[in-house]
Amino acid sequence: MAPTLFLSLVAVYFCALLLIAWWTSRSATTSSYLVGNKNSPWYLLAFGLIGDSLSGVTFISVPGEVSRSHLTYFQLILGNFVGYWFIAKTLLPLYYRLNLVSIYGYLEKRFGPAAQKTGALFFLISRVAGAAARLYLAGSVLQEFVLKKFGIPFHLSVLATISLMLVYTWRGGIKTLVWTDCFQSLFLVGGLVVTVIAIVSDLGLFSVIDSLRASPPEMFVWDLWNPKFFPREFLAGIFLAIAMTGLDQNMMQKNLSCRTLQGAQTNIQVFSFIMLVVNLLFLFLGLLLFQFARTKGLQLPAQSDQVFPFLALNHLGSWVAAFFVLGLTAATFSSADSVLTTLTTSFTIDFLRLDLNREGGEKRGRRVLYLVHLGFAAILFLTILAIAAVNQQSVIRLILKMATYTYGPLLGLFLCGIWSKIQVPDRCVPWVCFSVPTTFLALEISGISTFGNELLILNAAATAGTLLVAGRMARTIAGKPA
Repeated sequence: MAPTLFLSLVAVYFCALLLIAWWTSRSATTSSYLVGNKNSPWYLLAFGLIGDSLSGVTFISVPGEVSRSHLTYFQLILGNFVGYWFIAKTLLPLYYRLNLVSIYGYLEKRFGPAAQKTGALFFLISRVAGAAARLYLAGSVLQEFVLKKFGIPFHLSVLATISLMLVYTWRGGIKTLVWTDCFQSLFLVGGLVVTVIAIVSDLGLFSVIDSLRASPPEMFVWDLWNPKFFPREFLAGIFLAIAMTGLDQNMMQKNLSCRTLQGAQTNIQVFSFIMLVVNLLFLFLGLLLFQFARTKGLQLPAQSDQVFPFLALNHLGSWVAAFFVLGLTAATFSSADSVLTTLTTSFTIDFLRLDLNREGGEKRGRRVLYLVHLGFAAILFLTILAIAAVNQQSVIRLILKMATYTYGPLLGLFLCGIWSKIQVPDRCVPWVCFSVPTTFLALEISGISTFGNELLILNAAATAGTLLVAGRMARTIAGKPA
């Protein structure tokens, strides 16, 4: 695809986003920014969450990983399905009952302000790192296949991307994102479907079937000592979904914008089925990409994240290239635009502790939101440059590894609060939540132990267990029954 046509498609796409942002942000208030005026239709949320959950990581990294992991990633996705139903039945009722805007407000009510700030800080670290990694992936693809032909340096293309996101999320916040995410999910899924159809049409359906029969890909691993052992991956998938969706302000803030709890629950339940189908399609796409390359005798890039863009932009025809561009653009924007809004919300409420509807009125509230929003855009930009300087692995593995360290303690903290009645001293919470992952990290760096996705569960269990011990010790010292 010609670079000028590539950039033209991106420009048209961005103009459409601006139009949606203008339409949705008319008469926007702080309530619009934070919770979409509690008026978001569940069906728009369910479809829009596809782009927010999958992003450029799934769009590019998952198909490329098929050469290394076959279809074993689906074990994790099956666990995610169960985790989403736990969110719908357990976490959402809790959030709605407390009428939360930031979900970390629960931690303040359960333990105290230090716990609230600790939970919010882990979210901020997790989401800045995760969004930066996703944007780095999409940005590196654009840089490799298009922008370097114009002599545009990587840091300028990243800066332009973040600036564009600022433009259309600046006023409307969640109210705008509900609609833009739906729009972006449409193109992300469209790029997937068009590519699958194009390759099957080229190779022939029966040829594809015969190839799969001759060399069936591995989906479930039953070797106890294999890191991909099914029960291990399945459990990790459950807790990853709970942590990265149910305990993540970015994902939950949109769910809390539904009119009712029932609407929010329906949204998550429908979304769980959609994710099963879409992820299975992405894995199938990975099989097709490598079969196509073998059939045509093509030499693929050594880096798995570049396999899909290499074939889509150079060998699969103009239609696939166009839809790949739009799909990747959708994945790029949807993976980070909402993050700026939800990082702003969490920091403003959990750290600045401003009641945006009372302190200083609407004008002061909007000014605070704008300044914090801009500040996180700058932090995101610097984090992407840092990842670009050190990353040498598949981004899907990088993100999952970071999640085990950042979401593990957050998961343990919430589970301790929900499933026990022991009151942990608030001042102990930050020490426990930071010391546990630091210990596991030291074990990995020293080479004593190597962990897979199960590290999320280990971090969560160790955090919850240590908090419970601290609570019992505090009660004993105070002379109360343990």
